[in-house]
Amino acid sequence: MKLFKKIAVSALGAGLFLGALTGCSVSVDGNDYKAVSPVFEIEQFFDGDVKAWGIVQNRSGEVVQRFTVDINGRIDGDTLTLDETFTYGVGEGPTSRTWTIVKQADNSYIGRASDIEGPAKGTAFGNAFNFHYEMDLPVDDTTYSVTFDDWFWAFDDSTMMNRSYIRKFGIVMAEVTIFMQKQP
Repeated sequence: MKLFKKIAVSALGAGLFLGALTGCSVSVDGNDYKAVSPVFEIEQFFDGDVKAWGIVQNRSGEVVQRFTVDINGRIDGDTLTLDETFTYGVGEGPTSRTWTIVKQADNSYIGRASDIEGPAKGTAFGNAFNFHYEMDLPVDDTTYSVTFDDWFWAFDDSTMMNRSYIRKFGIVMAEVTIFMQKQP
């Protein structure tokens, strides 16, 4: 009976540990959005001026950054360039970033920015678009190597929502929520 009790307690502890780990993880399946309308076309949406409003929340849900972004997008051949200018109401961060995004022959995308480690790999899923990349993220006096799982969903031709999950060791450490709207 004592052996059974030890096994049951060990199994319960392992189950609680695994449950806690999966509770810290978010997984979005892009295939769920392939047949959803409207289709999100990254080149069409970002060709021109876009205004964005966003927040960053830490693991506790506290808003640690609140910001707006003015985005000027332009297409030259197969390359979409996004010039982003950030203004912060809460917290601090980069004041500007320039993305270059190139559609590949297999309909995937490769994006680059000066503060992104290596290429961002993008995939379109109908109504959704996913970028996955690594970044050295400065926080206070330290820099953390993290991965971004960056999801975009179209509301209509001029409105979109972006949700980013920032992970360290596979655990979501922070989440970014941004609403974007094309400007006339």
